[in-house]
Amino acid sequence: MREAHVPGLRVSLLLSFLFLFFLFLSFPSVAVAQPQVPNGYIGSDVCLTCHEPLKDAFAQTRHAKVFTQQNARTPLMLRGCEACHGPGKAHVEAGGGRGVGDLTAFRRETPEAIARENAVCLTCHEKGQRLYWQGGPHESRDVACTNCHRLMEKVSDRSQLAKATEIETCAQCHLTRRAQSFRNAHMPLREGKMTCTSCHNPHGTITKAQLRTDSPNDTCYRCHTDKRGPFLWEHAPVAENCMNCHDPHGGVRDKMLKVSPPRVCQQCHVETLHPTEARLPTQKFVIGRACLQCHANIHGSNHPSGFAFTR
Repeated sequence: MREAHVPGLRVSLLLSFLFLFFLFLSFPSVAVAQPQVPNGYIGSDVCLTCHEPLKDAFAQTRHAKVFTQQNARTPLMLRGCEACHGPGKAHVEAGGGRGVGDLTAFRRETPEAIARENAVCLTCHEKGQRLYWQGGPHESRDVACTNCHRLMEKVSDRSQLAKATEIETCAQCHLTRRAQSFRNAHMPLREGKMTCTSCHNPHGTITKAQLRTDSPNDTCYRCHTDKRGPFLWEHAPVAENCMNCHDPHGGVRDKMLKVSPPRVCQQCHVETLHPTEARLPTQKFVIGRACLQCHANIHGSNHPSGFAFTR
């Protein structure tokens, strides 16, 4: 009985293997099968019969590479042009034309149109850095996604920006900040070592000025780690806010100081029991580097005798 049972078992295993093998071979055909076009949609090929001139420029963009059957992650992405502009059947049947068929045109005519256009982008781009877009400074001022991003052609190397660089994109509105970056004391934005988004998240945060960290100091400490501490002797205005003394967007004074020494120190320190003005020969150390001639470790000191930040 045992010998008769073994051949039957082998036949069953072979048949099971063949079934699984042919089932596996059928998977690729299922994956590449053309999805059924929902009602109201016509497909990108029909769109290109009129909008052929846009094809070559759009083919260079990231969306053109994602809105394909091989790379699409959701059924919406498989709709190509209509994934962003909406169903195009009514537009085609009416003969086309601007505003026909209630398509999303991304022209930013009214605040209501901007909100509708942004909602289309947020259909896919709703997570990550865009969690706090709603109610943020840009959203509340009716800034459209297409103010900063160019979707139908490749203008920048990254992020499909409306201009070639982040600085130029942000400078469309933030003209003062762009001008500050050209001052003699500035962050290395022009040199390409950092960008506006190194410190700010333009899509919204829960912090002031859309900073990426919890406070201005935490933002500065990401690069200026030597100023973080902890220090045995802390300088109160330093621990409070780096921007008490510095302007991070650029200045005309050394170290991007808001006011030149000794005036920057005299905003808090009066001349009680200490020379703070360069009038007499005995007060010669006030000139030049001013207070920093003696108080060199002004950001904090770990020396047991550094209570005055002299060591």
